Formats: sequence, structure tokens, C-alpha cells
Amino acid sequence: MRSLDELRDPDLVLCDITPRQLLSIAGAQLPSAYCRRLERYRYGPGIFKVDWALSAPVPWTATDCRRAGTVHVGGTLEEIAASERAPWHGSIDERPFVLVTQPSLFDSTRAPEGRHTLWAYCHVPNGSTEDVTARIEAQIERFAPGFRSIILARHTMNTAWMEQHNENLVGGDIVGGAMNLRQLFARPTWRFYRTPLRKVYLCSSSTPPGGSVHGMCGWHAARTALADAGLLG
Repeated sequence: MRSLDELRDPDLVLCDITPRQLLSIAGAQLPSAYCRRLERYRYGPGIFKVDWALSAPVPWTATDCRRAGTVHVGGTLEEIAASERAPWHGSIDERPFVLVTQPSLFDSTRAPEGRHTLWAYCHVPNGSTEDVTARIEAQIERFAPGFRSIILARHTMNTAWMEQHNENLVGGDIVGGAMNLRQLFARPTWRFYRTPLRKVYLCSSSTPPGGSVHGMCGWHAARTALADAGLLG
């Protein structure tokens, strides 16, 4: 869909999109002051993602990590802080904080018998096209010696690929916008889920409570729309 006009006269529109996409499909119908607020909306760091096919489970040194669906690989607190700070200043740390997921440990349909799948990502500057594969693999190898030797194949996705795959992932930002002080309380504006257009609401992670709080943005947006329609008791 390229314009809200394509919907003709809907009873209700809940938009699971970011401010940039709302401007794209409804900018001509929105008041200029509201458009300016959306234009000022700031996106956060992007991600660089790697998928692997493995010949065996990841040989984590820590036994608990071998039984975990998700492993957060970061080293010391100082290293994690440095890694997460770097993308905001346009750089990527040599030892990135990496989120690793091991689906085939718990779902045998994810890989052929005797094989495994793994995926991971780290934060990078918004819009970065730098290849971070070696740094991610080195960080996993650091806590799972022998990891590189079990890699059968890999597929990588930089921020540009992420946005091409899903236009909501602006610059590779997977959480719908920076969670800075202003956007924590006015996300994306003081209207929250409501827009100036009657019956049109935002329900994406660009609304409260933001990304990583799965489902709650849509739940709150739906309740707001129902309340406005007098359907919420």
C-alpha cells in the first residue's frame, strides 16, 4: 500500500509502521505541524545479523549456555557498555555485545538430523554497511572455543538488507526508534497512538512502551481505538 486513500472508507485503521512510513502513505492528509514532529523522530542503532548452519551444537565453555535458547555474549560490564555506546558515536566495538539464539537445540525441525542452526546479531551505527561477521564470530569463539570449526555455512544481513526486507527497520533499527528521554515520553509524539486523522492509529514499536515489549504497543493502541469508538466498557 502506498497511500491511505487506497483503503477508501475503513471503519478503523491500525498502522503497524514507523513515523517515516506514516509520512509516506498519509503525509498529504496530515497537518504540517504533526508532519514536522514525525520528521524529527530519531531512529536508533541498526543491527548486523548472521545465520549459521553448524555441524554440532555450539561448544560453550559455560554448561548453562548449552541448555539456553538465547545467550547474551558480552564479557565484562565495561565491555558491554563500550559496545552499546559505540554505535551512537558512529563506530563498532572490536568486542561487540552479541545476542545469540540456538533454535535447533529445542526444535528438531530447524535443521537436518545431526546438524544445527544458529543466528546472532550485534548493534551497529544506523545505516552501516560494514561487515561485522569476523567480530561476531570471534566474540562467540572467545566463550565457545572451537566454534569456527563447526561452521558449515553462513548468511549475513547488514542494515541496508534489513531495511530492504522490511521498510519499518529504518537503517536496520529493529526496535522502532531510539529510546531517548524525549521519545520515551512522547513516542512518536504526545498523541501516542492517535493521529490527527479520524479512525487512524499507530500501533507499532514506535509507540509506548516501545520495542522489545512484545505485543503491548498493539494492545494499548487497540484499547485506545476501542475507547474512542465508545466500545470499551
